[in-house]
Amino acid sequence: MSEPVRVALLGCGVVGEAVARRLVERSAEFEARVGAPLQVIGAAVRDVDKPRPDSGLSADQFTTDAMSLVSKADIVVELMGGLEPARELLLHAMAQGASVVTANKLLLGEDGPTLYDAAESAGVDFYYEASAGAGFPLLRPLQVNLAGDQVHRVVGIVNGTTNFILDKMDRTGAELPDVLAEAQALGYAEADPTADVEGYDARSKAAILASLAFHTRVSTRDVHCEGIMSITAQDIAAARKIGCVIKLLAICERVNTPTGAEINARVHPALVPKSHPLASVRDAFNAVFVETELAGELMFYGRGAGGDATASSVLGDVVQAARHRVHGGRGPGESAYAAMPLQSIGAALTSYSIRLEVIDRPGVLAQVASVFGDQGVSIESMRQGVARSDTGSATLHLVTQQATDAALSRTVEMLRGHDDVTAVTSVLRVEGV
Repeated sequence: MSEPVRVALLGCGVVGEAVARRLVERSAEFEARVGAPLQVIGAAVRDVDKPRPDSGLSADQFTTDAMSLVSKADIVVELMGGLEPARELLLHAMAQGASVVTANKLLLGEDGPTLYDAAESAGVDFYYEASAGAGFPLLRPLQVNLAGDQVHRVVGIVNGTTNFILDKMDRTGAELPDVLAEAQALGYAEADPTADVEGYDARSKAAILASLAFHTRVSTRDVHCEGIMSITAQDIAAARKIGCVIKLLAICERVNTPTGAEINARVHPALVPKSHPLASVRDAFNAVFVETELAGELMFYGRGAGGDATASSVLGDVVQAARHRVHGGRGPGESAYAAMPLQSIGAALTSYSIRLEVIDRPGVLAQVASVFGDQGVSIESMRQGVARSDTGSATLHLVTQQATDAALSRTVEMLRGHDDVTAVTSVLRVEGV
């Protein structure tokens, strides 16, 4: 057996405790898998006096001196989150020759290239499986199993909180604020749910997925982002009438243009037909649908959050990094050779679901249809609701064929100012048709 592989934890919250406990309780198993003992040399925390009974660590293993701890480690596991001091600590770890495992999607989405370059320069492993899929394998299949294939599209539900909210709205007819309050009470949503409901969490994951899938550096700044706070029970009911559900999707796709391939990356709520596999993803589960040239359609499904689920991915990364420390070799590094340009959201080809309130009089349908025609947008289907005699209005629900997002946006703006349209009550994209 080799000398112990020294593991340092940065952060010991729910995930950190789950990781530490497994490393301690199953030390013999990990030693057999790695070929050397995995020794937890400590955990850096803000408050050393806070009880952490589920960690399996003794009180003297906790420290507030993260930098000193990192300097002694062979593998640093970062579970503290945020940009700083996480970035500084990980760069220091790599410079000292330590491999790094992280679940920090925000840091990777904002400044992944700095870390990729540092790992390459230091010749160390840099793993981050838990940053996008939490408990289910997703990044390694993209990075390793599909390395010989060409990925065309990655689309999925990558935030469990918003999926819980939208699924509960669909099943109960409740409004979003009420379901959000329930999600907070159950622990699915944070006291400040902004990162989830505004789509920021999903945006970070979309940047990571697009970078791996298309061998191009993609940051959160490149990802168009819309959240779910405008979704109403009426939107959910209208989607159900046309055989759809509403999901917050992360969409990353390779688009062939006359001047070459480009990447489109976006996060937004969308109508998904009930026949599509993503429509059946319930509760706080996540799922990602991958379309490739050779393997065809693949789907990855599992828990997208939680201490134990996330710890599973983190520990898998730790084992891989430790094996390389003992037996030599390195895992795959960043692949950014393609360097494809990023499309703006306006260039994306998509479909819209639009609900309108219009004046109930002859010729209105033709007038509305002409607005779409003027922008080169074709109407796929149209449903007219019961006219209201008290207001003299009627409801129209239209679904368009694919067009550029820019053309569809112009269409909506023209409808808002049209004399026969009293209100544009809902605009949502349609995916998976």
